Amino acid sequence: MKTIKILYWVFTILLVVLMLFSAFGSFFSTPESEAFGKQFAYPTYIFKFLAVAKILGVIALLVPGNPRLKEWAYAGFTFDMLGAIYSFYANGTFPVATWAPFLIAGLIFVAGSYICYHKLKAQKV
Repeated sequence: MKTIKILYWVFTILLVVLMLFSAFGSFFSTPESEAFGKQFAYPTYIFKFLAVAKILGVIALLVPGNPRLKEWAYAGFTFDMLGAIYSFYANGTFPVATWAPFLIAGLIFVAGSYICYHKLKAQKV
């Protein structure tokens, strides 16, 4: 149980850091971020919306209790990562994208945290 708890916190902290880094970067409009949004034909306001959703998801993961809210946070992070991967793929920039390793690592962090969360939850019952 101790190993699973350590793994849970390692995956969760890595996921939280990745999501907060992504969220705070989305709040500041720079010429690079606007060019990035235009490259994918996304409106710039969507990034601020996603940033708020990521911060709320991080809060849901870190606050104890409310397992249904945690499930929604894990689902939201998974959809966010898969949507970003697909956006790069559909745009034709995935193989050369510098963000590809972060996106794949993000999926690994989500999966690791989610699996460990459920193992810990099953052991408490």
